[in-house]
Amino acid sequence: MGRPRYPQHAVPPPPPLPPETRTVGQVVGESVKFYRDNFVPSLSLGLGPALTGIGVAALHGWVQFFYLVAVGGLLMTAAFIAATVLVRDLDVDRRRVLVALVAGFLVYIPAPILIQIWLLPGVAWLALVGLAVPAILVERLGVGAGVRRAVRLARADFVHVLGSLATLVILSFLFSWVLYFLLRSQGEAVRNVAAFFSLLVISPLLFIGSVILYGDQCARVASGFTRAQRISARREHLRTAPRAVVATRLGRAPRGRRPKAE
Repeated sequence: MGRPRYPQHAVPPPPPLPPETRTVGQVVGESVKFYRDNFVPSLSLGLGPALTGIGVAALHGWVQFFYLVAVGGLLMTAAFIAATVLVRDLDVDRRRVLVALVAGFLVYIPAPILIQIWLLPGVAWLALVGLAVPAILVERLGVGAGVRRAVRLARADFVHVLGSLATLVILSFLFSWVLYFLLRSQGEAVRNVAAFFSLLVISPLLFIGSVILYGDQCARVASGFTRAQRISARREHLRTAPRAVVATRLGRAPRGRRPKAE
């Protein structure tokens, strides 16, 4: 007797969690989905990190660190601004872009210094104040008000912000290295080209995910939920998911049907 098989049913997945209760995994998933659906414009977001990486690799000593902080700060902030405009579909003027560029650059400066000590302090700093750029662009704030707004957004659920950013950074780093070594294996002459394209292709996920994270935190502030209430809401969402979806995911036959033997 063969293994029992169950009839296949095209059961739609349960609806995703709303932004105020969205998980880290969903932030990553939404980032990948947006990148896939808007690949060509999203790819341009990687130019800043790619140029930063090439410059850092070519320089040494204090010149290298100055390039990372000064030039890299401007390039990375410009990429974040472009990601915010793209993901949020904004129409911003030059003055608003300039304010966001100044704020983003000032926020970025401590990050390379902290990352020299350890990766986590740098990510934690960006988690605390990094959302100032989308806050300024979306809510039309000044530099100081934008930074204060970023801190308020981060405090709404700092674990979610830190976890999401850390996951995006780690995934971007790992995928970039994998792609780099795959391209580099074709010959030493293409090492710089491989590094450039690995950062160009992978780094947009970090900026797209950060903008999506901004939306999550705005929804968390607006909802006024505590962390315990958000966890309860997630459980309620899973509990009320359609039975057929749960059964399909667990590999069980829907109620009222018997397995057919081959």
